[in-house]
Amino acid sequence: MSRVCIFLANGFEEVEALTPADLLRRAGVEVTLVSMDGTLTVTGRSGISVVCDKMWADAAPENADILVLPGGQPGTRNLEAHEGLAVLLEKFYADGRKIAAICAAPTVFGHRGYLSGRKATCYPGLESELAGAVLVPGAKVLTDGHVTTSRGVGTAIPFGLRLIELLCGEEKSRQVAAGIAFSEA
Repeated sequence: MSRVCIFLANGFEEVEALTPADLLRRAGVEVTLVSMDGTLTVTGRSGISVVCDKMWADAAPENADILVLPGGQPGTRNLEAHEGLAVLLEKFYADGRKIAAICAAPTVFGHRGYLSGRKATCYPGLESELAGAVLVPGAKVLTDGHVTTSRGVGTAIPFGLRLIELLCGEEKSRQVAAGIAFSEA
């Protein structure tokens, strides 16, 4: 079974974390919501508290197939400041393992040089923080190599479906989309 870790720090964007988590679980993927704070309960940017599955120290994220960073502020800054996550992202990136970020969180990849020469997208207005990226205006979700980026809350479903596609294939992604009555039209 595929495994995904989604990292939640105070101020995360709730839709961008929980929508992909829900869709991935519908596809049969093991999803671990990882608290980056001192408690299992993390509060999002809209004041919604979420009880995570594991604390950072207990999550074993190095065994995940994809690491996912939701956006939101100050959640994105809090993720970027986490030293353990920085080391793990560097290892995943260097090893060609899958990493994904949505909304403001692709800036974490941009600041680390992961997007140089890659097609990428992010929340409108933050493009200047995607150092060296090949920006694709209006793109909802882009996967270039082992790096996936997405724009924001409005693209959380396509983002989740792309992650399913990467792990389980196009057919499973289409099945989950049909099961939630999602259509691009």
